[in-house]
Amino acid sequence: MDTSDLATLTTRARLLAVPGHRRILGIAGPPGAGKSTLAARLVGALDGLAVLVPMDGFHLAQAELDRLGRAGRKGAPDTFDAAGYVALLRRLRDPGEPGPVYAPAFDRALEEPVAGSVPVPPTTPLVVTEGNYLLYDDGPWAPVRGLLDESWYLDVDPALRVRRLVDRHVRFGKSRPYAERWVAASDEPNARLVERGRTLADLVVSPGHAH
Repeated sequence: MDTSDLATLTTRARLLAVPGHRRILGIAGPPGAGKSTLAARLVGALDGLAVLVPMDGFHLAQAELDRLGRAGRKGAPDTFDAAGYVALLRRLRDPGEPGPVYAPAFDRALEEPVAGSVPVPPTTPLVVTEGNYLLYDDGPWAPVRGLLDESWYLDVDPALRVRRLVDRHVRFGKSRPYAERWVAASDEPNARLVERGRTLADLVVSPGHAH
């Protein structure tokens, strides 16, 4: 099923947001697809029924990437704490405690994860999580799909994605030639890994809503 209408998507997400029950909606897609934009709009439209928890909060810190020799591949599957993300999803599904569960976020200006940034109250029925590897079925990422009540895949024209990615890197201080090289050498190989999960999604979303 393909759709691009935000109202339709919001209606579908609202069906998951049943008070008294915790559910998780995952939005996957390659870098630059507009996942964070869609997720934020959905959460805003759900009027307090949902909280956004980004997968990007589980980026390894730059110092750790440097130590591991992976800084040149930042954004690849092994540059995240996948097991930590899985543990958080399990905790979010069954909080088992009266207070909020705190999730990390990613600060693009700092290019670093920031712990304890996102409070998820136990009474919030829906968690919307978004990221590249929610449907990636390899290694420590494999359990993620089974922890989602519903998964969407955001499918966007590759040329548009690449332009968005280059513009994003420039906006956060990189030169355009550097940004173009990084996208070609790092982001696009990661995109090909992400695309393997398209067939596992419950819904394929076309790009009209994300502009």
